[in-house]
Amino acid sequence: MRTRLLPLLIVLMAAVLLALGIPLAVSLAAAEQQKVVVDRIDDTARFAALAQFVADRPPGSRVDDTGERRQTLQRELDRYHDVYGIRAGVFDRGCERRCSAMANAPRSWYVPLEGEGRDAYGEALLGRRSDDPEQVWPWERGRLVVASPVVRDGDVVAVVVTDSPTGQMRSEILRGWLVIAAVLVAAMLLAVGAALRLTGWVLKPVRELDATAHDIATGRLKSRVPVAGGPPEFRRLARSFNEMAGNVEEVLEQQRAFVADASHQLRNPLAALLLRIDLLALELPEDNEEIGSVRAEGKRLAQVLDDLLDLALAEHAEASLELTDIGELAAERVAAWGPVAGSKGVRLAGDCPPTTAWADPIALSSALDAVIDNALKFTPGGEDVSVRVSSNGDVSTVVVADRGPGLGDEELSRIGDRFWRSPGHQNIKGSGLGLSITRALLAAGGGSIAYARHEPHGLQVTVTVPRSGPPA
Repeated sequence: MRTRLLPLLIVLMAAVLLALGIPLAVSLAAAEQQKVVVDRIDDTARFAALAQFVADRPPGSRVDDTGERRQTLQRELDRYHDVYGIRAGVFDRGCERRCSAMANAPRSWYVPLEGEGRDAYGEALLGRRSDDPEQVWPWERGRLVVASPVVRDGDVVAVVVTDSPTGQMRSEILRGWLVIAAVLVAAMLLAVGAALRLTGWVLKPVRELDATAHDIATGRLKSRVPVAGGPPEFRRLARSFNEMAGNVEEVLEQQRAFVADASHQLRNPLAALLLRIDLLALELPEDNEEIGSVRAEGKRLAQVLDDLLDLALAEHAEASLELTDIGELAAERVAAWGPVAGSKGVRLAGDCPPTTAWADPIALSSALDAVIDNALKFTPGGEDVSVRVSSNGDVSTVVVADRGPGLGDEELSRIGDRFWRSPGHQNIKGSGLGLSITRALLAAGGGSIAYARHEPHGLQVTVTVPRSGPPA
């Protein structure tokens, strides 16, 4: 869940930061250019005042000092170009035909016949300052052209034009953008860290709830969810879950107690009944079929009660796990069941290399006994039953395969249910609880049991135990 929630939060935070950063970067670029444009406007206004002084001649003056004034203007433009590297000129009206200059620096520069310079010159001829130039971006090599009119007696007599390079301005814009990018990256890193902490805080109760639910599903009914951390909604959910788990544990405990008590209480009357049947059989002929049938049913009922008591104890008991040599334990069980297999004419073979896992040796021995006993029951004489031990990553497995009649797909889905027996095997001795007891014994230690077909015919039972140590 965290892998799905965290990218969503990161995308949302990145979108918010970009929504703030892009307008900020555009505003910075516009502010930098506006600052340059304002400086150029001031410069053109100053040169326009000088050019107006050149064009003016006091009334009644007999001395024509226009040339001297023009030289003064030219020196100002030359000094301006040498210091700032900005081309500037004062161009007479009618430059659209001849481009005659009152003064210009450098001397070879004139208003272009087309482009921004020509447009700015045309606007200044109308008696107003030229419009602001288009925005110049760091990746463009544009120039800023600003023009102002020189007015005398209400008429435009000349135009001051400045043509500025944009390299320094573009560098300033790029430097500002780098600062904004660094701030956005730092903010994004902080946001990702905050998102990690936030998702961890929010999802920690969910992980604990999931782990506790898994523990309860695997038989550890005393597991509970901590209610100390997380949002209030999750704390309420944890308390409700713990109450539900407590109620379920109490109900199951009552059920197990009832089964155990009922089995224990019925054993004494049943034992007395079987004793009376044996005494009654002494008064009847030895080949009396009714007494033999009653005695067999009584023994079967006693076996069912013993299995019910074993099942109740298996579901209630906690496993005592220890590092166990699964191969050695399986080899011992194969040797123990060898005489039984020999009496039935079944070949029982074991392939049990040493491999260790965490298991309750007594519970695992009982489980293997039940599985091997079941295999020998349904395997006819002359066939084989094999027991193979192997390890695969985090688990060790014991596979018991027989050559019996096997089971269908529907029967495989029901095998291991309490009191269930295959309709085709009702004549085989048993209570239908052996594999249920086996599953309970394995589940208490973190193991499992699975069933599959063994081609061409037969049943394959796989007992799995973990190789990793039990949780602290």
